[in-house]
Amino acid sequence: MTDTEINDELELLATAYTQIREKMGRFIVGNERLIELCMLSLLSEGHLLIEGTPGTGKTSIVKAMAKISGCGFSRFQCAVDSQPADIIGVRIFNREEREFSLRKGPIFNNFLLIDEINRLAPKTQSAFIESMSERQATIDGITIPIEPPFCVIATQNPFEFEGTFPLIEAQKDRFMFSMKLTHLDEEGEFEIIRREHTGILEWEPFYTTLEPVMTNTLIERFINVSRSIYIEERLLFYIRDIVMATRKHGDVHLGASSRASIAMVRGCKARAAMQKRSFILPDDIKWLAPLVLQHRIILEKEADLSDITPLQIINEILEAIEVP
Repeated sequence: MTDTEINDELELLATAYTQIREKMGRFIVGNERLIELCMLSLLSEGHLLIEGTPGTGKTSIVKAMAKISGCGFSRFQCAVDSQPADIIGVRIFNREEREFSLRKGPIFNNFLLIDEINRLAPKTQSAFIESMSERQATIDGITIPIEPPFCVIATQNPFEFEGTFPLIEAQKDRFMFSMKLTHLDEEGEFEIIRREHTGILEWEPFYTTLEPVMTNTLIERFINVSRSIYIEERLLFYIRDIVMATRKHGDVHLGASSRASIAMVRGCKARAAMQKRSFILPDDIKWLAPLVLQHRIILEKEADLSDITPLQIINEILEAIEVP
């Protein structure tokens, strides 16, 4: 694309994102960062892991985001006895036609919300690995592609332990970004109460009148223009140094994988595009680093027992490495 074409596409993307924020703000209180991350995941062709307590609006945000993006949406409520077939689907024998027909699972959609993913046993968690990394699912030996765009957003509650299983490392690494969602502050909580009192906090009237501002074709164009965003070589070295530092840190047992480096590049490009910039800034990298790295770092036992957190390690690395 020429510079003029890129600028035109960035203008269109910025306008669409502004409309998304305005439409979502009619119902959603706060949580602007989650809305931004949903858009960022979509443009980066990645997936998002959300850790937070129930009742913080996760499902509503993702469902509204899917509709406003002109995308299909499906939700899967995880349980201990859920099986891989419940997620990817199953082939059923049709007696009348004397052949097997495919009954697709919820994974065959544009936006897939997985509620309480840590309630799935490791065997069932692994059902997502192929689809999240390769955009396809295998059922009875038959590989079926998942049509783009495809974005998985999973939630887990860190305060419930009964009937839960920690995410396997291979599964966590497939999530491009992760974030911790907290309760609203006093101002946001009062706004929730005010809207409920005045009768404007009704989901159905909001959702049924929500008009899409994008289409699958337009999303593909926005993904392409995001890929064309320029990164100086010194910033590529900066990303490398941050990722390598997670592997060398004394309190880290297992550092970030190469998927983290890829996520940093794609995420920074998407963030710049959303802000109508054709180039990356160091601030993009510093802003994105915790979202990319915190779920990929495994601490040494001694550090874990000392209440050191991955986020503290990341902040320490960002302070230690010179910004280009």
